[in-house]
Amino acid sequence: MITQTLLPQTQDLSLQPKDYSLFTDLYQLTMSACYVGEGIAQQPASFELFTRRLPEGFGYLIAMGLTQALEYLEQLQFTSGQIAALQETGIFAQAPSEFWHLLESARFTGDVWAVPEGTAMFAHEPLLRIEAPLWQAQWVETYLLNALNYQTLIATRAARLRDIAGEDAHLLEFGTRRAFSPQGALWAARAALGGGLDATSNVLAALQLGEKPVGTMAHALVMAVKALAGSEDEAFTAFQRYFPEAALLVDTYDPVAAVERLGEQVREGKRHLRGVRLDSGDLVALSQEVRSQLPEVKIFASGDLDEWEIQRLQREGACIDGYGFGTRLVTGDPVNGVYKLVEIGGIPTMKQSSGKATYPGRKQVFRRLGEEMRDRLGLASEHPREGEIPLLRCVMRGGERLRGGESLGEIRDRTRQSVQSLPPQTRQLDHPTPPPVLISQELQALQSTVQ
Repeated sequence: MITQTLLPQTQDLSLQPKDYSLFTDLYQLTMSACYVGEGIAQQPASFELFTRRLPEGFGYLIAMGLTQALEYLEQLQFTSGQIAALQETGIFAQAPSEFWHLLESARFTGDVWAVPEGTAMFAHEPLLRIEAPLWQAQWVETYLLNALNYQTLIATRAARLRDIAGEDAHLLEFGTRRAFSPQGALWAARAALGGGLDATSNVLAALQLGEKPVGTMAHALVMAVKALAGSEDEAFTAFQRYFPEAALLVDTYDPVAAVERLGEQVREGKRHLRGVRLDSGDLVALSQEVRSQLPEVKIFASGDLDEWEIQRLQREGACIDGYGFGTRLVTGDPVNGVYKLVEIGGIPTMKQSSGKATYPGRKQVFRRLGEEMRDRLGLASEHPREGEIPLLRCVMRGGERLRGGESLGEIRDRTRQSVQSLPPQTRQLDHPTPPPVLISQELQALQSTVQ
């Protein structure tokens, strides 16, 4: 047990940029110490981040999280207190002294190649490549996987939701309370917006991203005001007194009765109503009832919704203008991205384990758009053929970003264009089929020679 307090002892595990250096798995640091001891820490190395297979039921992924990855790489450094805390653990007792000298001046000095956020990608295609001294490229693995895997999952779910709901539907991210952590909630909000949703209820995420937060009301307000004032309608009136444009949550008690009363009040000119929200019950029947009573009012639905449920609601004739998404957007089967060494000291490498084999060498993805869209996975040294475009771009050189960050609007537009460029069988929810990813002859030839 560590007895000194070289780092502040706290139960507050909020992540700050000053903590980035220690936000890693232990073996990244022990391997780096080994590299130093063996004299290979500064060997030029290339690692690529990709997924071996798509999550079950997915026909594509939407790359997301690059912005946070680059911010992380720019701010990496060790403080003297962090180095002392590592020394105190005793784990590194046999580590070479040069390892500590390396950490004292540690900065990320490598290059980064990546696909733009919002790009549709498939299995085995690199979302990102790190080219840096071996110890640096090893050290950053944990954070990069954390940032890209989670945001890519959320962005992909958001893109599918938008694709099924259509361009006119108003789609909202309500998942903060269901996300895996406060940090995860912020990333989920960003990824959902980049993936195609219109707004988030997370106030901090929205304001930091330059967006306007959105929301309605909870059952608690209706219950509290009714209990004290005597009626559900008084709860509606009280809320509209301060937020006249807000949608009213109508299913705390009897939604049909509530909607009938509201409809009568609107027709008599006693109430102005912009929207209502349904959070439970038979959304098809209830939304149809709302439409019949309040034909000019926007209808929003929430309550454990996902893309399959939207598809069902549409097929059964639901009258819904917008949706709020929580649990099923910000959780689910993970994107199991991996980060693998593909070249060291100019020598191509590959993992050959059964079921986990990788392709060797630094790679590029060449995409041909059109009716017969397809990708070609080749070596970075190859050139695009006629009609192909290379997807990975150099976004950081020598530890410095080459261009400013993109807006969420630009990323959202790219997502939309990427999804619309995919063939119908790739976009469908049931048994989607990804387009073919061809392996170039040069890459196949290299694979056959690597031992």
